[in-house]
Amino acid sequence: MNRKNSPVKVAMIGLGWWGKKMTAVLKKAQDNIEIICAAEPNPEGEDFARSNGFTRHADFRAAIAHPGVEAVILATPHSLHAEQIEQAVAAGKHIFCEKPLALTRAGAEAAVNACAAAGLVLGMGHERRWEPPVADMLEKARTGQLGRIQQIEGNFSHDKFTTLDASNWRLNAAEAPVGGMTATGIHLTDLATALLGPARDLRVSCERLSSSIPQGDTMSVHIRFQGGGTAYVSASLAMPFISRFAVFGSKGWIEIRDKAHVEAPAGWVVTSAMAGGPITVAEVPPAEPVKDNLVAFAKAVRGEATYPISGDDMIANIAILEAIVASAARDGAVVTL
Repeated sequence: MNRKNSPVKVAMIGLGWWGKKMTAVLKKAQDNIEIICAAEPNPEGEDFARSNGFTRHADFRAAIAHPGVEAVILATPHSLHAEQIEQAVAAGKHIFCEKPLALTRAGAEAAVNACAAAGLVLGMGHERRWEPPVADMLEKARTGQLGRIQQIEGNFSHDKFTTLDASNWRLNAAEAPVGGMTATGIHLTDLATALLGPARDLRVSCERLSSSIPQGDTMSVHIRFQGGGTAYVSASLAMPFISRFAVFGSKGWIEIRDKAHVEAPAGWVVTSAMAGGPITVAEVPPAEPVKDNLVAFAKAVRGEATYPISGDDMIANIAILEAIVASAARDGAVVTL
C-alpha cells in the first residue's frame, strides 16, 4: 500500500489534559495525521473519543494492535514511557513522546537506540523549538550571528496545577520530581542543550514556598556545559504564568517572552540587540507550535524530512534531568554529568 500522500494513522495514548489538547490541534493537521484510536483506562474517555470520531481502548496493547495504526503519541505518566516505547518498537510503530522522554539517561538511551535500530521515527513534545521566535533564535545561533554563546537564562512558570486533585500523577514526586522541572523546566533545558550541547555539571535549589505540591513548587538550576557557557533555568508551579527565554552571545542577544501559555498561544514579544546596534522590540503573532511539531513528526514518518530534534539532544536533556534529581536529593550539591 502506498501511504506517501496519506495522513499518518496514529493511536493517542492518554486522554488527559494534554492528550485532549493534542487531539484538538490535530484537527488542523488532518492532511498529515489522523487519530484512529486511543488508549485511555478511564471510562470517562469514551465520550470524548466518540465525539472526536475514534475508538477508545482501555489498554495500550489493544491500541497499538488496532488495524492501521502506524504510530503512537504518548501523553501518559512519565514512568510509563520506557515500557510503552519498548512495546511500540516491538510492534513496529513510530513514536511521538511527550516530555520527558525518560527519567534517567539510561532510559533515554534505550529509547533512542531502539528506535534507531528499528528504523522508526522518535519525536518529542518539545514544541518550544517550533515557536517562530525560538526557531529564529536557534537559526541565528547556529549560523554564528550571535557569536559565541556565553549565557542562557530561562523561566517557565504557571499555577495550572495548584487546583488539581492531590491524586493526580502530576503531583506525584516520583512521577514529576523537583518542582516544575518535568512540567516546564525540561523545555528550557532542551533549548539550552540545542544551543550549548551536553552539560558538564549543575546544582539545584528546590523548595515548597506557596503550595502543598509534594515535589516542591519553586526550583532553579545553574548548569555549566562541556563546551563552555552556562545556563540558569527556573520554574515555579505556584505563580501566575510567565515564560521567558534569553540567550546572550558575543555578537548579540535575544530575549523571548510568551504572551500566554502554549495551550492557547497569543504571540511573543522579542527584545534583542546586535553589536553596535540599538535594542529593538518586536511583536510576533500567534502560531501553533504544538501542531507544527506533530506535523514535523508525520513528515519524518513519511520520509519527507528528517525530524529536527536529534537523539543526542534527547539523551543530553534527560542526562540533565537525572542530574537535577540527584542534586535536589543531596540538598543542592554539585553533580557532575
